[in-house]
Amino acid sequence: MTVIVRDVRPDDRRDTGAFARIRSLALPYMLSTAESVAHDAVHMHPDARFRPLLAELDGEPVGTAQVGLVHDSPQPGQGYVNVYVDPAHVRHGAGSLLVRTAEEYLASLGATRLFAWVLDEPANRAFAERHGYRASRSAHFLRLDLAKAPLPPLQEPPPGVELRTGADYADDPRPLFLLDAETMTDEPGDIAHEFTDYEAWLAETWNHPLFSPELTSVAVVDGRPAAFSAARTDGDVRYGTVMTGTGRAHRGRGLAKLAKNDSLHRARAAGFTQAFTGNDSGNEPMLAINRWFGYEICATEVRHVRELL
Repeated sequence: MTVIVRDVRPDDRRDTGAFARIRSLALPYMLSTAESVAHDAVHMHPDARFRPLLAELDGEPVGTAQVGLVHDSPQPGQGYVNVYVDPAHVRHGAGSLLVRTAEEYLASLGATRLFAWVLDEPANRAFAERHGYRASRSAHFLRLDLAKAPLPPLQEPPPGVELRTGADYADDPRPLFLLDAETMTDEPGDIAHEFTDYEAWLAETWNHPLFSPELTSVAVVDGRPAAFSAARTDGDVRYGTVMTGTGRAHRGRGLAKLAKNDSLHRARAAGFTQAFTGNDSGNEPMLAINRWFGYEICATEVRHVRELL
């Protein structure tokens, strides 16, 4: 059997469809479509030097890797390599070849520290350790049966608060960018980000094919977004909240819970039956909110780090 690794061709739906299919098999808790894979390949910030890779076993796509530089961090030399292999085709060398190809590429760009998300399962963690990666922080994937689970009743916004949708900002989404940027800097993690590039945010977030402004809920105070729950969908039955947060000046008022509840109700009314989200394992406030909604942890990933000499 012969394994090769090559670049994904974003204009070839066979490539992007295979990439999305493998990601969904290996990581069914994250939304991925052929359109989203193509969009990411074309619209990632140029400084990220983003490179999606596809591994083939005797001509059949069996593995993927997302590879790039953490371009928006104040600390230079950081890269990432996230490898996922079709569970039916592990132990044929695809994962190792993807890692080696990614590391050589990132090293050529000057990366000295690499980050990789690894499913918290013995075989996956052992694979990472064999390749020189050490475990760091963890994060949970959570799932809610949106078709059957009882959602908390819709709440009337408190005085001075108005609920809107992301679609209300179609003409000028900058206020949502500013709130997203503020909340992002407070997210727990082991990589610092300087989230300041509005044009990049438009390309990578607002105009992303999975993003749903109609299902994104925004709590507005004094005419400005104060809290939000950003939604993505696969256009079929799966819906995910990719960021829920509150501006620092408005925390402690339950506005994030208000926005997320509104989004969940509208997603169910629109016919979505599965809801997904993710939280850093140290983000207890958001984990508590998601438990209140009925989400359950369905998988855990552990971030691993490797120092390149």
